[in-house]
Amino acid sequence: MRSLIVGTRRSLLAKTQTGHVVQALREQFSDLQIEVKEIVTKGDRILDVALSEVGGKGLFISEIEAALLTGEIDFAVHSLKDVPAQVAPGLTLGAIPKREDERDVLVTKHGQTIRSLPQNARIGTSSLRRSAQLRSLREDVQIEILRGNIDTRLGRLGELDAIVLAAAGLSRMGWWDGEGNISYHGHTLVGYALPLHDFLPAVGQGALALECRADDQEVLQLLQAVHDPFTARQVLAERAFLQAVGGSCQVPIGAHATIENEATIRLEGMIGAPDGSEMFRGVQRGENPQEIGELLGEHLLQAGGAQILRDLQIGTR
Repeated sequence: MRSLIVGTRRSLLAKTQTGHVVQALREQFSDLQIEVKEIVTKGDRILDVALSEVGGKGLFISEIEAALLTGEIDFAVHSLKDVPAQVAPGLTLGAIPKREDERDVLVTKHGQTIRSLPQNARIGTSSLRRSAQLRSLREDVQIEILRGNIDTRLGRLGELDAIVLAAAGLSRMGWWDGEGNISYHGHTLVGYALPLHDFLPAVGQGALALECRADDQEVLQLLQAVHDPFTARQVLAERAFLQAVGGSCQVPIGAHATIENEATIRLEGMIGAPDGSEMFRGVQRGENPQEIGELLGEHLLQAGGAQILRDLQIGTR
């Protein structure tokens, strides 16, 4: 069996979830040798501004994709929500492992919900999607830019009333029990999972993407050992929606797909104004994930989402 090199971001969460993938592959192929190579991305270097102001797609993966194309690494582990709707030419998503919890979590010291936070509560997030939905639920909240590694962001809670993080990251780190208790580095906090009917996650949130060169058949075959077709159908619909609306981290867009009756996909999506003043949501059902993603995207653009994108000076296609 050949030896492989896997590329990952240098953050604690990225290295942890890459470790989970490496372990899963070694359980399938006991003689497989895998070396982990840490790569610093643009998104990791620029930490003093909101993600929407950094600009461009692929903030957390471009340098890793470059390493794939030059043969420096054999495959990469990404958070799928960081992967643009179209990957770089010559590369492909070789596998999508089973998805973790898709929801966002409101982290507080005392267990408040969004509605029970104090007036003019200060909430930390760097995501336009999260801030738009927070403001649509509470016009008075004050959004504070929150960047950095997951433990760095948790450490900022001392100066804020709440922060919003992905449930999947907390779970993969082993810091959240899924029921409300967050424990990390000797600290104890409270996590309230935001219900999906109020708060749609990012496209692909909770899922990982294993990216490799499109012509590397050996690696593609190996990665299939940890591929989950159920998750893949869900995120394909979400990513088709993302591509249909031309979205990126510069646009408040969310989506969530589930599978009903083993075949029918239910896809819910949203396009919102950054200040939460307008929020367009819709649902599409069908068996073809690409088709329902495109249909939902067209529906929300026509409903008013296209004007929001124009206001943000971002093309809709």
